Amino acid sequence: MLSKRTLVVLISTGLMAGCAVGPDYQRPVVSLSDGFLDQTAVDDRPAHAQVEFANWWSGFGDPQLTHFVTLALEQNLDLAQATARITQARAGLGVANSALLPSGSISGQMGRGYQSVETPLGQMLNATPDFDRYGNSYEANLVASWELDVFGGLRRDHEAALAEYQASKAGVSATRLAVAAQAADIYITIRGLQTRIAVARQQVQTQEELLDTIELLYGQGLAAELQVHQASGALAQVRASVPVLETGLEVAMNALDVLLGSQPGTHRAELAKAEAIPAAPQIAVIGTPGDLLRRRPDLIVAERRLAATNARIGAAIAEYYPKFSLSGLIGSATSVSDGSLFSSGASQMSGVLGLRWRLFDFARIDAQIDLAKGQEAEQLAAYRLAVLRATEDVENALSALAKREEQAHLLEMGVNSLSRARQASFASYQQGVVSLIEVLQADENLLRASDAKAQAQTESARAAVAAFKALGGSSTHQSLASN
Repeated sequence: MLSKRTLVVLISTGLMAGCAVGPDYQRPVVSLSDGFLDQTAVDDRPAHAQVEFANWWSGFGDPQLTHFVTLALEQNLDLAQATARITQARAGLGVANSALLPSGSISGQMGRGYQSVETPLGQMLNATPDFDRYGNSYEANLVASWELDVFGGLRRDHEAALAEYQASKAGVSATRLAVAAQAADIYITIRGLQTRIAVARQQVQTQEELLDTIELLYGQGLAAELQVHQASGALAQVRASVPVLETGLEVAMNALDVLLGSQPGTHRAELAKAEAIPAAPQIAVIGTPGDLLRRRPDLIVAERRLAATNARIGAAIAEYYPKFSLSGLIGSATSVSDGSLFSSGASQMSGVLGLRWRLFDFARIDAQIDLAKGQEAEQLAAYRLAVLRATEDVENALSALAKREEQAHLLEMGVNSLSRARQASFASYQQGVVSLIEVLQADENLLRASDAKAQAQTESARAAVAAFKALGGSSTHQSLASN
C-alpha cells in the first residue's frame, strides 16, 4: 500500500517535470532529388501568361473556366462533407482539451417518504411519541474532480486529437484542390470535344460540297457512278463520328453539373456556345520535390495522421503507470424543510485522493501498445508512399505538358500543310489530273490531323491542370505542415 507521502511525491514530481511517456514525434526525413526531370522543358516553354499557385485557374484567361471553378468551390458536396469533418475533429479536440481540466457538477434532490406502521420498523417508530409517518429530505451538492496527468497519457491524447484536427483542415484544402482541378479538367474536356465536333462538322460540309460537285459532274457524264458512291460513303463515315463526340460532350456536361452540386443539364445552356480550348499558362515557380512536403495538402494530411498515431503510442504506454485523481464535495443535506438546508449544521464536505492502477492488466496494455506501434508503422509507410506518388504525379504532369504542347505545335504545322494539299488535290481532280481517291485521302488525312491537333491542345491544357494539382495548388498550407 502506497503511503500518503509517497503519493504526494509522485504527483508533485510528475506535475513539476511535465513528463509524458512515449516517443516524442519527429517528422520523418524523406530523401528527394533537387529538381524534377522535365522542369527545364516546362520552364522554357512559351506560354501566354504566368500564374501563381493561388487561384491558378485564372491563369488560363478563360472567364467561364474561372466562373465554373469558383462555383464548384462554393457548391460541391464532397467539399461540404470535408468541411463537416472539420467540425467533428474540432469536437474531438475539445473533448481532449477538457480531459486535462477539472470537471464539476451541481446536484440536488428532494425526497418525501411514508413509513407504514405494519412493518417491524414502523411498529417500533409508532411507539415513539410524536412519530411522523411522513419524512422529507433535501440535499444540494457541488462536486468537482480532476484527473492528474502525472505521466502524460491525457497530453498524448491531446496531441493525437490536435494532429487529427490539423489533418482534417488539410483534408479540406486537399478536397478544394481536387474539386478545382476536376472542374477545370471537365471544362477543358468540354471545350476540346466542342472543337472536335466543329472539326468533324466542317469536314462534313466539305464532303457534302465534294459530293455535290461529283453528282453535278455525274449528271453531265463527266464522272462515274463509282465516284458518287465513294464520295457518299466517305461523307457517311464523317457524319457517323459526330454522334459519338456529341455523346461524350453530354456526358462531360452532366459530370460538371454533378460536380457543381446541381442536376444534370442545369448549366448546359451556358456551355452550348462553343469556345476555344483554353491555353495552358506558364507556371511561375515549380519549386523542388522538397517543396511538395510543405505545399501539397494530401501530404500534410498523411504527415499529421502519422503524428497522431505516434502520440497514441504514448497514450498506450501511459496505461502502465498509476493514475491519480482528486475529487471533492461541498454541499448541504437535511431532513427538514424549515429553511435550515444551507445552515452550518446542514453542511457536508469531503475530499478524496483516488488511485487507479492496471497492475494486473499489463498483458492487455502490451497488446494495446503493439497495436498503436503497428498503426504508426502503417501510417509511416503510407506517408512515404504518398510522397513518392506525389513526385510521380508532378513528373507525369510536367512531361505530359511539355510533350503535348510539342505535339500540338507539330500537328498545327501538319494541318496547315494538309489543308494546302487538299486544296491542290481538289483543283487537280477538277482538271482531271488526279482521281477522286486522292481527294478523299487528302480529306481523311486533314480530318485526322485536325482532330489530333484538337486532342493535343486539350490534353496540353489538362496536363497544366494536373501540374497545378500535383504541385499543391497553393502555398497556404505551410503553417499546418510546420505544427
